[in-house]
Amino acid sequence: MIELGHYSTLECVKTTDFGVYLDGGPFGEVLLPKRYVPEGLQPGQEVDIFLYCDSEDRVIATTEKPHAAVGEFAYMRAKDLSDHGAFMDWGLMKDLFVPFREQAYEMEKGKYYFVKVLLDETSDRIYGSSKIEKHVQRQNDGQLKVGEEVKLMAWLRTDLGCKMIINDAYMGLLFKNEIFKDLKTGQILRGYIKAIREDGKMDVTLQKHGYGNYIDDTADTVLNKLKENNGYLAITDGSAPEAIYETFGMSKKTFKKAVGSLYKQRLIALEKEGIRLLE
Repeated sequence: MIELGHYSTLECVKTTDFGVYLDGGPFGEVLLPKRYVPEGLQPGQEVDIFLYCDSEDRVIATTEKPHAAVGEFAYMRAKDLSDHGAFMDWGLMKDLFVPFREQAYEMEKGKYYFVKVLLDETSDRIYGSSKIEKHVQRQNDGQLKVGEEVKLMAWLRTDLGCKMIINDAYMGLLFKNEIFKDLKTGQILRGYIKAIREDGKMDVTLQKHGYGNYIDDTADTVLNKLKENNGYLAITDGSAPEAIYETFGMSKKTFKKAVGSLYKQRLIALEKEGIRLLE
């Protein structure tokens, strides 16, 4: 399906001195300006593009990638202000407009804000909104399951941990005892649904749970790290959680279970100051 604010693969139908025209389906022939045309593109060939509207509201294609497509969140900088709203650095030639009515609070030039990219289906205009809670669900609606892998975006630090945006649609909490490195606002991570409470609110984790997964994932990570370091690492189950996460990208609890499974298989030796790979 060819939609505004999304990526598509379109066929080149003709070339001109100022670009090529693509078969835009319901939008007719769509211009891909010369600066974005891949070398050698000819009629009949396909090209991957992003579809949006230029400053004159004409549907146009680009091979540039915006910070977010329609329906997605991004952490964007306010480039300029007007009497009607703010213009955000969207990563494209045309900035993303956030009208005053869609600002959680008045934006300031040069500052960064969480913004969701939206499409006004009446006018076909793409715009942004910083009213985060208006565009995410606090409770699971049955679409997500415990243990499911999800896309996480770090949003807001609290006393309990960090509020995360799940799959650009839901709100979840990553508890501070699950955080082993500095999370940057807007950082995108792979995570998992850890728990769904009775009220539908969700907790998330950066580690895959379940013993059966340790052999396949975390134990392999430990083995690979040992091989990369000549079979020895000065890390034990008594090491600081931060050191373990920096070395292996996992929590101390997960590390201990992975090491335990490797030790039982006689693949490693546990020494006073570290772990050693056995031949």
